[in-house]
Amino acid sequence: MNSSFENIINSDKPVLVDFFATWCGPCKTMAPILEDLKKRLGEDIKIIKIDVDKAQSLAQELRISGVPTLILYKNGQQVWRQSGVVPVHQLEYTVKQFA
Repeated sequence: MNSSFENIINSDKPVLVDFFATWCGPCKTMAPILEDLKKRLGEDIKIIKIDVDKAQSLAQELRISGVPTLILYKNGQQVWRQSGVVPVHQLEYTVKQFA
C-alpha cells in the first residue's frame, strides 16, 4: 500500500475516502454531499478524494470495483465501506459512530 495513503488513514480522527472517477455520474452527485458533510462535522473528520484512474494500483489493492466507493478509516483500520451514492444524514450518523 502507498505509504502516503497509509499516513493519511492512520489518524485518530475518522478519515472518509471517496474513490471516484471523473467520468462517473453518481460520483458527481456525491461531491456536494461530501461538502455538506464537511460543513456539518468540520474538524471531526478528514475527507479525501482518490481518482481510481490515477491510483489504479491502490484501487486494485482495495478491490474497488465500482465508483463511487466510500471507505471510512479510523486509526488505519477500515471500519465501514459502501458503494454508490450515500445520503448525507447516513454518512453523518456513520462517521459519528467512530468519532
